[in-house]
Amino acid sequence: MSTQPAEQIPPADFLDLADPAFSIRSDAVLKARERNWYARTPYGLAILRYDELQAMIHHPSLRQGSHRWPDHHAMTGPWARWWKRIMLNREGADHARLRRLAMPAFAPRRVQALIPDFQALADDLIDGFEAAGACEFMADFAEPYATRVICALIGLEQDRWRWLADNAIDMGLALGVTYARDEARIDAATDRMIAFARDLVARRRADPKDDFIGALIAANSDKDALGDTELDDLIVLSIFGGIDTTRNQLGLAMTLFLDHPDQWRLLAARPELAKPAVEEVMRLRPTTTWVSREAAEDFTFQGLDIAKGTTIHLVSGCAAADPRHFSDGFDIVADRKRHFGFGGGRHHCIGAPIARADMAEALKRLTARLKDPRPDGDPVLLPDSGNTGPVSLPIRFGRAGEVR
Repeated sequence: MSTQPAEQIPPADFLDLADPAFSIRSDAVLKARERNWYARTPYGLAILRYDELQAMIHHPSLRQGSHRWPDHHAMTGPWARWWKRIMLNREGADHARLRRLAMPAFAPRRVQALIPDFQALADDLIDGFEAAGACEFMADFAEPYATRVICALIGLEQDRWRWLADNAIDMGLALGVTYARDEARIDAATDRMIAFARDLVARRRADPKDDFIGALIAANSDKDALGDTELDDLIVLSIFGGIDTTRNQLGLAMTLFLDHPDQWRLLAARPELAKPAVEEVMRLRPTTTWVSREAAEDFTFQGLDIAKGTTIHLVSGCAAADPRHFSDGFDIVADRKRHFGFGGGRHHCIGAPIARADMAEALKRLTARLKDPRPDGDPVLLPDSGNTGPVSLPIRFGRAGEVR
């Protein structure tokens, strides 16, 4: 990659990512991407093009930047403290230790063993609204599905899903641009979830099982390797991340398919395309609209001097639609370069195999049973910046197999 002298760098646009009305998919962002590979924001720099993002996500002068998110909002409460402790925001040997200890819980055999549960959950939920020919997709499918998957993962009774979902959703508000406004709600949910994790560990120590929680507890048997607080934090992160991400991502998948009914029909005819469909959804509409990094030292990139401590947002959806590398449109059979919806480098999402599997099974069952879904009213969406997704998404559909 060539380096331009600083005086030849085109001027960078300012994008107000902190404005709840701002959309990361707006014309302003697309124009900024064409003028330059980066833009300036209230939080630091935003990287908008594919080549630069790919280089930045592996850059040796950068560390994980999400740990600064509470600081950008002057938040110091329970969620902020938990966020700064978790594996996602640790660095170096400490991060590697926590990832190594957590990996057995995410082993492929555990994911494969849950596939029948994912299929049964999807069918059970569709049974509840299929005959009506309509549903509120988020409340009737995406939210209970994502949460009940986590119930299956952690061995929790399925009738507890509503409590788990409500707290995960409240915690998820911290990752949006309205964090400060929702602080009290976020922190209360965080306290409840940490207490829940401690109680779950106590109950499972009394009744051991060879499952996800059992694997994490086994790592905690040597408290010098994985401390009690670290164990609680890993459990909360797994629950919160699994529910919030899958719920939002399924909703965003449905919004794309509503706009591209030919792709829905294609997936119904060819269910083996469910895995590439998940990747195409996450390329264009990742619920995590940017991945954060922070300059660990002063360095120069593409002729731009970047000071130590600068936050850098890698805007994955924008970069993964960069016309220098991607053709227009949503196409589940297209051969695409890799996307960054699960992050990348040392800090790639440890739960990605579970998320990919549960979303693929959900899309298989939905396309097999719902014919030609279409909007049934206006959706309500979270701000299209930070972590995003539908709050409500009413749809109508025919039943697969019906003759029109």
